[in-house]
Amino acid sequence: MRTSISPPIAAVLAAVAGTGVTAGLDLFLLAPAAVAIGVAAAFAVVAVLTTATTPDAGSAVHRSLVVPTALVLSVVLGLLAAAVLDWWLIEPVAYALGGLAGAVGAFAVHRRLSTQLALAFAAVAVAGVLALSVTATVLWASGTDPFRAFSRMLEFGTRPDNLVRIINAGTTFYLSAVAVAIGFKMKLFNIGVDGQYRLAALLAAAVGGAWVLPPVIHQIVIVLVAVAVGGFWAGIAGYLKVARGVSEVISTIMLNAIATGITAYLLNTDRLAVEISTNNIGTTPIPESGWVPGIPAGFMGADREIYGLVVLAVAVGAGYWTLLNRTRFGFDLRATGQSPTAAQASGVNVKRMVLLSMVISGMIAGLVGIPQLLGQSHYYALDFPVGLGFTGIAIALLGRNHPVGVAFAALFWAFLDQASQILDIDGIPKEIAVVTQATIVLTVVVVYEVVHRWGLRYQQQQVGKELGRVEVAS
Repeated sequence: MRTSISPPIAAVLAAVAGTGVTAGLDLFLLAPAAVAIGVAAAFAVVAVLTTATTPDAGSAVHRSLVVPTALVLSVVLGLLAAAVLDWWLIEPVAYALGGLAGAVGAFAVHRRLSTQLALAFAAVAVAGVLALSVTATVLWASGTDPFRAFSRMLEFGTRPDNLVRIINAGTTFYLSAVAVAIGFKMKLFNIGVDGQYRLAALLAAAVGGAWVLPPVIHQIVIVLVAVAVGGFWAGIAGYLKVARGVSEVISTIMLNAIATGITAYLLNTDRLAVEISTNNIGTTPIPESGWVPGIPAGFMGADREIYGLVVLAVAVGAGYWTLLNRTRFGFDLRATGQSPTAAQASGVNVKRMVLLSMVISGMIAGLVGIPQLLGQSHYYALDFPVGLGFTGIAIALLGRNHPVGVAFAALFWAFLDQASQILDIDGIPKEIAVVTQATIVLTVVVVYEVVHRWGLRYQQQQVGKELGRVEVAS
């Protein structure tokens, strides 16, 4: 018979178990193994002493899927917390605190993890395994040891300076993916993020380099110009859709080509560009008053700096979540995406929603190049990154348009891009990372669709059971 005690007491006991077991085993085992066992012990305490609060707690699905998923998530949380804390603290303290974080996570996840969310995590895990399997098969077929390739990528990608590069690249990837995700929520395909951010970055850099303004005002002006240009360029596609019925896919692709032509025309020494080096031209460099200082990463052992505007990406993610889930506009947006006809019948102005969604998507797209522009390059030149808009499409799909899911997808994508650089040195084609990226996007889409259909059937079964209980009680 299950023993159930007060949740606060159970949380304290789990924390004690997680920290104590981790600290004790750290004397004999590798620190990560000690954390994993400590968090598992804490999870066992929670599972024995408390009951889950989800509606289907105690069902066969909960026991076979939700509980194992919650255990894995708790262990991963503990390991991540320990790895991050190890940058600041000595190893025994860092990993003991990692065990504590995992224990607290075990308590929260075991009690609150729903079947639908567990299915989502399981889908990601299955997709990842399938993608790695396909990549390993390709490596093996080409005569390369897949375990050696993966280990070299992991070792190279986790070096301090490379971690900073991954965070910086992930910042721009995240902004691009959120811009795409806003359109996806409305069933709109904003393929034009690439042209929107490049045109916005060019004009923002030109304006920023033209004047010297007080520091805070200077940065704000540059950001506002980028947002306005991106929103205007995407708004053209939105207007064409609501006024003339032009597909946003076609119009945004055409606008990408036009933006490329405008950029090439303006980036000329007779217009907005100056000579940067022998083989490179760019806009007038932005004065220091317009720069955004980086975040020193010495605590990670890195010599490089994290983009200061990583906080902008965090703010955009928080704003995106709030917009979708805590505002009337977000509700109308999701309702219109699900069924424009039903939304219109309930009083939603569908054409207005389409136009506003495209403008907001473009405004976020205008920010994509800003972290690098103000944090590193300080001018728009011929070597400014291109293709980030199309990368954002893949990352939005991988993250299922959820702000947290997109964040993990952006970092994972950046990790593969950075870690694959070591493969060339070892004589292994670095394009293998592209195989992994493409495969995991395809597998995530397929697996999520399968999981979604199974989840709907499961919900129908649960509703049927509840209706049966009501009839019996009556």
